[in-house]
Amino acid sequence: MKGNYDKAFENIVRLRVMSVLMANEQYDFNGFKELMGVTDGNLSSHLRTLEKQGYVEVEKSFVGRKPQSNYSATTAGKVAFQNHLNYLENLINQNKE
Repeated sequence: MKGNYDKAFENIVRLRVMSVLMANEQYDFNGFKELMGVTDGNLSSHLRTLEKQGYVEVEKSFVGRKPQSNYSATTAGKVAFQNHLNYLENLINQNKE
């Protein structure tokens, strides 16, 4: 079957993070939090998991005196996510009557 199933995308928060990053060059932490309606700790944990996998990278800076974290998908993350989507699409197509 084409594509690869990737356990990193099993969780809906991580799946949504990667979907957002595939459609946008970068996205900030507060934007994710507002979009997804999750807590800081929950979002932070999922972003850290994707970062450890090498699928996202973070750029930290200050806007005024406030810290800001911007996330972007790495090339490896984009490839892994596309492979995951291909796997799911092929799985669906295999089960059509």
